[in-house]
Amino acid sequence: MIFISFGKFREKPTKETSSNASKMIENARKGGIKILGLYWTLGRYDTVLIFEASNEKEAMRFRLEAAGIVATETMVAIPKDEATKLL
Repeated sequence: MIFISFGKFREKPTKETSSNASKMIENARKGGIKILGLYWTLGRYDTVLIFEASNEKEAMRFRLEAAGIVATETMVAIPKDEATKLL
């Protein structure tokens, strides 16, 4: 399953919080989460994370680990070709 997670920093980011986030992502990779893209953005959200997880529970576990660093809004993404088959 593919997920898109928008994040808003809880505090001004520092090199330390960035390092902690990198470690968290590395641990997630070891746990089976596949990171498809991670971006810092301008606008309403500070980050966009696109990742793949085996199910919603794994995705939730992964995003809860970041709760101290960023407030997140995460959604399931379905590829367009698969979604149009539902029409």
